[in-house]
Amino acid sequence: MSKFARSPTDLSLRQQAIRDKCFHPTGKFIEFQKEELEQSIPDRFEKIVRMYPGQMAVKNRDDAVTYDELNKAANRVAHAILVRLGGKAEPVGLIFEKGAPLMAAMLGALKSGKFFVFLDPSFPRARISAILEDSEAGLVVTDRQNLLSAREVTGNHCQLMEFESVDRKIPTENLSLRLSPKDLAFILYTSGSTGQPKGIVWIHQHQLHQTMAYTNASHLCEQDRITLLTSGTANAVTTTFLALLNGVALFPFEVQKEGVSHLTDWLLREKISILWISSPLFRNFAGTLTGEEKFPHVRILRLTSEAAYKTDVDLYRRYFSPNCTLANGLSSTETGVLGTCLIDHKIDIPGNEVPVGYPVYGKEILLLDDNGKEVGFGEVGEIAVRSRYLSLGYWRKPDLTRAKFKPDPKGGEKRLYLTGDLGSMFSDGCLVYKGRKDFRVKVRGYGVECAEVETALLGHTAIKEAIVMARQDESGEARLVAYFTHFNQPGPNISELRRFLDKKFPDYMIPSDFVKLDSLPLTPNGKIDRKALPIPDNSRPELETPFVAPRTAIEGKLAKIWAEVLGVNPVGMNDSFFDLGGHSLAATRVISRVIDRFKVELPIKSLFESGTVADMARIIVQNQARRAEEKELARMLAEVETLSDKEAQWLLADESMENRKL
Repeated sequence: MSKFARSPTDLSLRQQAIRDKCFHPTGKFIEFQKEELEQSIPDRFEKIVRMYPGQMAVKNRDDAVTYDELNKAANRVAHAILVRLGGKAEPVGLIFEKGAPLMAAMLGALKSGKFFVFLDPSFPRARISAILEDSEAGLVVTDRQNLLSAREVTGNHCQLMEFESVDRKIPTENLSLRLSPKDLAFILYTSGSTGQPKGIVWIHQHQLHQTMAYTNASHLCEQDRITLLTSGTANAVTTTFLALLNGVALFPFEVQKEGVSHLTDWLLREKISILWISSPLFRNFAGTLTGEEKFPHVRILRLTSEAAYKTDVDLYRRYFSPNCTLANGLSSTETGVLGTCLIDHKIDIPGNEVPVGYPVYGKEILLLDDNGKEVGFGEVGEIAVRSRYLSLGYWRKPDLTRAKFKPDPKGGEKRLYLTGDLGSMFSDGCLVYKGRKDFRVKVRGYGVECAEVETALLGHTAIKEAIVMARQDESGEARLVAYFTHFNQPGPNISELRRFLDKKFPDYMIPSDFVKLDSLPLTPNGKIDRKALPIPDNSRPELETPFVAPRTAIEGKLAKIWAEVLGVNPVGMNDSFFDLGGHSLAATRVISRVIDRFKVELPIKSLFESGTVADMARIIVQNQARRAEEKELARMLAEVETLSDKEAQWLLADESMENRKL
């Protein structure tokens, strides 16, 4: 095996060897040329439509659309937007579930000369309203499923358009608008340190560059099928355009609704070839596998969002064939993809860190010390990116943009972006990620500014001081931990704090642990000493509901499963799953273990609807009772088939009489 820690040149050579065999077995890869960056996203998409009009573009559980159908739907949306807003370039908000309508709305907004703003329907309404206000969107396009909530958040501030109500008589031909590669394409909102989300602006050309980098690294072709497992994130935009600008079929899958335990069957049934998945979700998914599963069609396993570890590579080797390549890398919403490292079954990972690889075309990676000077090979420094293909900056925040995006000291069109990430580099230019320099962290694939959560906590009348930071659990995944002091005894309980934050944030921004302190530790110079903050133990937090021990064997087994998944002990029968630190990803783990332990079919929504051990136990008992009744009825029918007509009538009559007595 090649040990790149000793000889990085071996890894560099392996990259080319892996890339040379990284082709779809039946497809014809067409390289994305540099010259194709001098166009708009709709220009590239319409070229793909002409090449593959009848090819499947997007497939949901219940329906699928071709590239020609998607293009016509996008054209109708574009015409409808122009009727409402005219030709001025301005933002258009999108509130959609994952699927073909969302893709048509994205493309339609771009075709009309506008730029879109993602508004994830799972976000709290207060957050969607804040994004709408900051972006100054004049129109929100939504689907029928989210129409009522969209009306509530838009009010009278902007126009509202329902996708399903767009007039079918509107022309479906391509528009004749001339779009520039330098036009604004979209704004992606992420957590902001001021307590409000901040928008990151991208133009057409820079998104095309990102598509080119991924396309050429993975040799994408029209025969590929790629997953879309996230929504409302930079990865969702990247994956969507990566598919639709290459003739690839895009397959959205709702993990939170379907459950991770159903992901295996779906991957096999749909013959997915590119599994694009966040590192935390991949670990959760791997936990449901037995080793008997085979994924013959998956040729690229792309890990995203958070750092990958040697254990992830071990899981890849255990469950995926040698014909599958593991792709690790580094990206950010401000820079797009920076580097990629391709790994096969032959490369040895001697330590726990997995390289994020080599810079993509058009991106130069520098490692800087605190004085802005480059560090040597093997030394740790802040990762900076020099490129002409960076985000334009932050929407309506010129001071923040100037602070983070610097002119290239060498002059020219390139700029320098300081990522706040730390890294070290091998002598051959291979980068290893070393974590965050500041307090912006990744939780379950989403970027979170700890300061934003701190600001929200300080808005609670009982909270005196608050510090939020990320700590790794035993699996290596980041968990938000909130430390707080309060004004009056006994102080707020954890249930109250969770409800307070739940109105403001999506679940990934709500801390998994809350630690109540008499005072925050300080350094000798009076600053908060974060290193001295205690590591949370696994004891049950102070909840609104008093502890009641499980009463039955089923409740006891469920409590044990919850305790193992959440790292909390003991778990009471009336404890809320979410008050104990549960979240959507942990919910999929619980459901997977419950299905395996009790041999019942349990949808993931049952945990969200019930929420306590006692409630879940009742569902399981009902499920088991129903199955027992079905088995008994099947036994009786089978027995009846073996009897004469008179004997069968006597037996059924006797059973009916016994039931009436009972």
